[in-house]
Amino acid sequence: MKIVIPGGTGHVGAVAERAFTAAGHSVVVLSRNPVRPNQVRWDGRTPGAWAAEIDGCDVVLNLAGRSVSCRYTPENLRDMMDSRVLSTRAVGEAIARAERPPRLWLQASTATIYAHSFGTPHDEDGVIGGAEAGVPAYWAYSVEIAKNWEREQARADTPHTRKVALRSAMVMSPDRGGIFDYLSWLARLGLGGPVAGGAQYVSWIHDHDFTAALDHLITHEQLTGPINLAAPNPLPQRDFTRTLRHAWGMPLGLPATRTMAALGALALRSDTELLLKSRRVIPGRLPDTGFRFAHPDWDDAAPDLVRRVRAGRGR
Repeated sequence: MKIVIPGGTGHVGAVAERAFTAAGHSVVVLSRNPVRPNQVRWDGRTPGAWAAEIDGCDVVLNLAGRSVSCRYTPENLRDMMDSRVLSTRAVGEAIARAERPPRLWLQASTATIYAHSFGTPHDEDGVIGGAEAGVPAYWAYSVEIAKNWEREQARADTPHTRKVALRSAMVMSPDRGGIFDYLSWLARLGLGGPVAGGAQYVSWIHDHDFTAALDHLITHEQLTGPINLAAPNPLPQRDFTRTLRHAWGMPLGLPATRTMAALGALALRSDTELLLKSRRVIPGRLPDTGFRFAHPDWDDAAPDLVRRVRAGRGR
């Protein structure tokens, strides 16, 4: 197949491109700053020559959007919203105008769309977040970003293209610069302890399961709309970090209060929502259509990822 990945130069794009290329597919990445032969320039907002790559391709996997690892200032929140909505609109317009539209449009979304929850886990019919009691008001804006992101794909006039919104949890891979690399750095320093008590749930997915799920979505044509890409066993942050420390052989994990977390996020130019929101998200539609996770439990996934880091990453 020919697969086009708008915004594919980030961590998740690298994971997907590696898997698709290894499977023998032709991959084209749309990038604002192309540096490799298979990368084509686009601005993520307006029509251009890049649309020719979509015309005649088999699958579009749109991953474009500003990183959420930043301070949640009004300007950055607007940039996060615009980069997602406008890039999705541009992809939709390119598909709508294509003489030979792709048969599938996989569109990035996020598990953050669900409500902050310590109780019943959210499958695709779970409670969508918003202005919830007991959480900072600005967290609702992250949910609005996700809702607008999905709404833009849903309203695109692409009758010949199946559309799937990927409500993905954190993709854990051994690659440098990814979330697992960052969390491992903290764990190996002895800093990866419970944050604000550590009761908040962490939803995650092993990179091999993530790419296997993409393959499953490509071949199972009955699947449309929102799909949760998350391992079936999310766990509290205190247990998540303890397992990761043990995988690295680090017995110590210093705890952090909310105030300490806020100071650390400020120093790292990030935001505490990434640490404190309880994302208890599980897959519903993938298992219902026969998908089986190779790494459903963090107790198995974390040691595998550590082994791959030690063996040379990406294997």
